Amino acid sequence: MGEHNAKFPGDRVYVTNHMWAMNTGGESYRFGLTAYAVRLLQDVYFLDWLVEPGTHVKSRGHIGSIESKKAESDLYAPIAGVMSAINEVALDDPSIINADTYDDGWLIEIQADQGQADSLLSPDQYAEHLVAAWDVAQKTIKGQANV
Repeated sequence: MGEHNAKFPGDRVYVTNHMWAMNTGGESYRFGLTAYAVRLLQDVYFLDWLVEPGTHVKSRGHIGSIESKKAESDLYAPIAGVMSAINEVALDDPSIINADTYDDGWLIEIQADQGQADSLLSPDQYAEHLVAAWDVAQKTIKGQANV
């Protein structure tokens, strides 16, 4: 975006809140932050979860928070379902999110409620979303999000 091309793996699906999703079997998905999100946050150093594995989460329900050099942000469930796993490695050392966001830096796994996977975006749809959201992202980067 801008002077940088947004590159992200084509073997996953995406969510408008800048998370990637990888199917881990059946209706189970592993989620993590996209490199785009990590670039906006810069240097993630704290991660906290409000829900435990086994908890049913609602789509866009508040599930945790993340802190970085640039911002403190709430984390919201990308889809509805049962949170089946939390990446304990990332919880203990959130810097793994910066170093390896698409593999070891994953965040959570969710067993999706029926039909929830239909809301996930293809790589092309996510790229279109990035273009549409670019103006908002620029204001956020410049600290003008509420202007």
